[in-house]
Amino acid sequence: MFKKILYTLALLFVLIVLGYRLADEPLPKGESGPRAEYLTDKMMAALNYNAWQNLGAIAWSYPRGHDYIWDKNANLVSVSWDEYTVLMNPENKDGIVYKDNKKVTGNKHEYINQAFEYFANDSFWLIAPFKARDPGTTRKVVKHKGSDALLVQYSSGGVTPGDSYLWLLDEDGIPKAWKFWASIVPVGGLKFTWENWEDVGGAKISTLHDGLLDIEITNLRWSENVINLNNSVDPFSELR
Repeated sequence: MFKKILYTLALLFVLIVLGYRLADEPLPKGESGPRAEYLTDKMMAALNYNAWQNLGAIAWSYPRGHDYIWDKNANLVSVSWDEYTVLMNPENKDGIVYKDNKKVTGNKHEYINQAFEYFANDSFWLIAPFKARDPGTTRKVVKHKGSDALLVQYSSGGVTPGDSYLWLLDEDGIPKAWKFWASIVPVGGLKFTWENWEDVGGAKISTLHDGLLDIEITNLRWSENVINLNNSVDPFSELR
């Protein structure tokens, strides 16, 4: 009986390894230059990048119970999960930590670092198209099934620099899906959709990514300032 269990486990392991190898795609090669920049401009214009830049504040919930309020005017972020709420400046990673509504007075940096990692990842799934020209990025045009696709590679920023994302765009420049190559994911070229677009102060935000698992953004709200967004209360009064 024990040998049968070992055989079954070994077979499952082999099938998993074979599945990974079959699914794994090499990072495509592309060409930088005017065509890639044109494709970037087209995507940015289709989603109204200027409207996003002018948006004052936004709030949303991400799977796994992560809730956010982002004062874009001041670049201050509230990150809530489990019994924790962290109010922070993501640029200098300084802020205030609450646990069960009580301020943490001891070592708070581990919680701020955790909040920053959550924010860097979860906001990327929210606004990645608008980050195609962040510092440390390169852009290339790639032929994908007869159409031009945009490969954006990050040499810095976030928590996993070195990742690459291939944007698959419709004829208007709106993303339909992406494939990505990330250091923390063992399979290259995993595909997730970008769909269920919502108007956020004139900018387009995708709220559903269908792939190996569904990533759905909920409780999406926005305003010209964070006080209007948060029931007339400034959540960052202690940081100002």
